[in-house]
Amino acid sequence: MKKLYPLFLTLFILLIAAGCSTSDASDTTNTNNDSQTSTEEATSEESEDRIISTTVAITEIMDQLELDLVGIPTTYKDLPERYEGLPEVGLAMSPDMEIIRSLKPTDILTVTTLTPYVEETYQQKDTPETYVDLESVEGMYDAILGLGEKYDRTEQAEAIVKNFEEKMTEIEAEIEGKESPTVLILLGVPGSYLVATEDSYVGDLVRRAGGINAVSDKGVEYISSNTENLQQSNPDVILRMAHGMPDEVVEMFDLEFKENDIWKHFKAVQDGRVYDLEETRFGTTANLAAPEALEELVDMLY
Repeated sequence: MKKLYPLFLTLFILLIAAGCSTSDASDTTNTNNDSQTSTEEATSEESEDRIISTTVAITEIMDQLELDLVGIPTTYKDLPERYEGLPEVGLAMSPDMEIIRSLKPTDILTVTTLTPYVEETYQQKDTPETYVDLESVEGMYDAILGLGEKYDRTEQAEAIVKNFEEKMTEIEAEIEGKESPTVLILLGVPGSYLVATEDSYVGDLVRRAGGINAVSDKGVEYISSNTENLQQSNPDVILRMAHGMPDEVVEMFDLEFKENDIWKHFKAVQDGRVYDLEETRFGTTANLAAPEALEELVDMLY
């Protein structure tokens, strides 16, 4: 596997962000003019809301909050039936601003990891946007509660979070007292891969499942590395995430592990403890499948 150079690393992270697929969940940048005519003031608050979601995870959250949208992200993944037939506004990383402006949104929902890449575009077009933190399970809780408060769906939001917390507590109780395995998390796209730290969403899940991340880097979600350095960590378990084109990435990983002899010296490979993570449950940002994902991880790690 070739070393990842700085330019490629930057492009790689941009691709990760675009597929999301995440700062506090209630952090917002809303430039919408609040002035309304007397006629508009007479209408209900709900009917005034014209919300666009730019990621799959946010769209699923909005569905659970029983909120309507006027625009949805362009994606190959299935979206909630509630939003069938709505206009697509492009990828989260490269939104179609012409379509977005034509929908006259009062709020555009995106994720905080995209802030450096889309903030200028939104500001130039004078559109209202809200940045949601989905970097971790805790961040997602805050995001759901923040959106629930903002759009008068507090009851629904609290119910979702309570259900999650109960499931998480149940699962975490299962691993109490068990020996913590060392875990290496690889995030791949066709042609190469990065290593996920504890600050990534799947890294956060591994931590919650009692695993110890094989890399100690902090402050970034993904880093580049080489197999020689990774082998020194000698992880008990290797998790392989596929992003963007899952089937191709799995094939790439299989070929890499077969043809690169160094992988044969990894304890996880020798013990047959290499697992491919299903993309819809193990994405690059937190999503509503978190409890199921954590449950799967417990089976893999123990």
